[in-house]
Formats: sequence, C-alpha cells, structure tokens
Amino acid sequence: MTQTLTITKYEVLDVRFPTSKHLDGSDAMNKDPDYSAAYVILYTDGALEGHGMTFTCGRGTEVCCSAIEALASKFVGKTLAELTQDMRATHQICTGDSQLRWIGPEKGAIHLATAAVINAVWDLWAKHEKKPLWKLITDMTPEQVVACIDFRYITDALTPDEALEILKANEPTKHEREKIMLEQGYPAYTTSAGWLGYSDDKVRRLIKEAREQGFNVFKQKVGSDREQDIRRARLIREEIGDDATLMVDANQVWDVQEAIDWMKDLLPFKPLFIEEPTSPDDVLGHATIRKALYPHTKVATGEHIQNRIIFKQLFQAGAIDYCQIDSCRVGGVNEILSILLMAKKFNVPVVPHAGGVGLCEYVQHLSLIDYILVSATLEDRMLEYVDHLHEHFLEPVIMKDGRYVAPLAPGYSIEMKRESLDAYTFPTGSQHQV
Repeated sequence: MTQTLTITKYEVLDVRFPTSKHLDGSDAMNKDPDYSAAYVILYTDGALEGHGMTFTCGRGTEVCCSAIEALASKFVGKTLAELTQDMRATHQICTGDSQLRWIGPEKGAIHLATAAVINAVWDLWAKHEKKPLWKLITDMTPEQVVACIDFRYITDALTPDEALEILKANEPTKHEREKIMLEQGYPAYTTSAGWLGYSDDKVRRLIKEAREQGFNVFKQKVGSDREQDIRRARLIREEIGDDATLMVDANQVWDVQEAIDWMKDLLPFKPLFIEEPTSPDDVLGHATIRKALYPHTKVATGEHIQNRIIFKQLFQAGAIDYCQIDSCRVGGVNEILSILLMAKKFNVPVVPHAGGVGLCEYVQHLSLIDYILVSATLEDRMLEYVDHLHEHFLEPVIMKDGRYVAPLAPGYSIEMKRESLDAYTFPTGSQHQV
C-alpha cells in the first residue's frame, strides 16, 4: 500500500452516554454530565479510516458536530501524502480559515472540532505506518517534530531553536525510555472513587478496589459544600492512609479568594494539589492562589485551557505547578507538542487530564511522547485514569498494577466499536429510545 491514500468522505456522529443516571463524572460544576463525543470518521479510497473525537458532556455536542462538519469538508480529496508531508500546514487548514477563525480564534467549539479532525488525521497516518501514535512520533527526528508545531504567538516563551535543543538533548537516550515504557508502563492515579455524587459507602468500596488494582494516588472532587468536603477528605484519608497521595479538584467553581480560604480548611488532609481552583482563563488568579497556598499545597490546571497561548501565560506567570494537558481541548496533537515543550522549558510537570469518554485512550500516547522525547523523567508525573466506558473502544486502555500498559495497536486508540456508535448516537440510537 502506497501513501497515495485519498480521503473520499467523512461521517460526523453525536454520541452520548447516559452517565448522569449514576452520577459518574459528577463534580461541583458539572453536576449531571452525560459523557459524550463529537465523533468524526475520515474515509479513504483504501481500507483504512481515520477516527477522531472531542469530549463533551451532553447538550452542546451538536454544536461541536456542526463545527466538525465545517472543517472535515476541507479534507475531502486530499491525499495522506500531501497532508503528512507538512503537518504544520495541515493543522493550519483548520486554524487558518479566515472566516471560521472569527468564531474562535483557536478556542471554543471550533477549536474542539479542530482537535477531532486533526486527531483523525494523525490516527489515519499512524494506522498507515502500522504504528501506535506515540511510536509514530517518537520515531521522528527532532527536526520532524518541530516541523509539526505552529509557533505563532509563543516564540516569546519558546522558539523553534529552543524546542529543537530540548529534543536533541534527549534523542540519544530515547530508546532507553521507550524500553522502560514497554516493560513497566506509565504511572497512573485514579479519580473513579472521587465523584461528588457518590455515597460514602460507594467511595469506600471504590477506594478498596483501586488499592487492590495497584493505585496509591487518589483524587477527590470538592467545591459544593465546605463541611461536606472536609468530612469526605477525612474519610478518604482514613481509607488510603498517610502514605498514599490525595489531590483535590474544584472544577473551576470558586472565585480567587474563595479558593484560598476553602483550601486552607483542606490543608490538614495534605492534598498534593488543588486542580482548577478558578476560571481557566484567569492566569493572574491562578498565580494569586498559588502564591497564597505554596508550599502547603500546589496548583494544577489545564483541562479547560483553550490553547497554547493561555498555557504560555500560565508558565510565564509562574501560576501553576502541574500542567494538565487535554488531548482534545486544544487543537490536537500538533498543539499538544508545543505545550509539552513549553512545560519542559519552564520545568512544570505534565499530569494530563484523562476522564470522560475516550480521553484515557487518547492521552496515554501523549504521556509516552512526553516521557520519551521531552521530559525524560517520571518524577512528579502521573496520568489520570477513570474506569468508565472503555468497553466501547476497539483498543481500550490496559491497566496493570496502577500503570498504563503502552498501547501497541496502530493508530491513536480512539476508534469506537460500530455497534456502540450505532447504539449511542443521539437521538436515533437504540440506547436513546428507552
């Protein structure tokens, strides 16, 4: 098979899972999410397909699907060869449309759609090369990686030459780190026991199950009721013991001073960090919170950071201790690479967001890329794991002793089973007729 593969058509699906029925994913801001995906398939004149999606929470998925329709149409008739010979230019097919850009730029629904479409192209390329996405990228030369990145707006923080220097410094030893990943996997933590809507008994049971599965790092959702948060934090700390790690996540619900005051009441339970303490757009607010709480606890954010420019400002302002990339909040793999490299330059550990549907499948590749090519360390690094909806994917994540097993199947691990797509497509799928 040659690389003259041509994209012939696309399909966009609004896929929704009724997770709100059991309060899976419930937190202070998102009280009843229905984990969903705005899903795209790029069909070709061969047997291969490129699959991509962006994560949503139910209503609004149709908006992202409309944005995907506007972008995916631009790829029909293009060959895989012309797209992959310049992945920076391919990314700019989505971000550079002068009319569609007006409803961003590079943020909101149009940027979520960019992630879905661009990730589908990467999925197609990795399948064509018969490699998992992480291996496709880690096999690249430093020059090839840098050529994928749009440095517009971030050269005051990271230049192409600086990115190249980081990658070249790690190049001689990258195969050693690849071997470690294949043998040991990537360390994980779990949020599955921490959802706000769960009963105490369910939290205890899930913590026990997670401990048996090898997890020693746990996250608790906070922010709705201070006394309830204190009581739940005490319960979790009692269950996991003093040797395990606890983090807390407010999902953007607080004002700046409120975050500082609320967290002071949770400090006795020794949280490693507070995640999303306030609006994801408030760079200076995060810096203020960090200054007030450091070193008693640290600050993490990223799952709702809209693009590399806001990440740049967070790094420059010294506003965060942990960078939580999201695989489809920013504009796909290309933009993620720029954020990983900026995090390395500013010495901020990357601890990705990976709840939702499909996010664990996606982001396992990104953590491997970060370790093998960019950070070259596992110190203060871990990857979120949530035990929801993996059964709907052809190549679901595999966990062993609290670690992600490196995926080996070609592609980006994001392809859903056809029967799941048909059953959960909204509003026509069988699961929405009940």
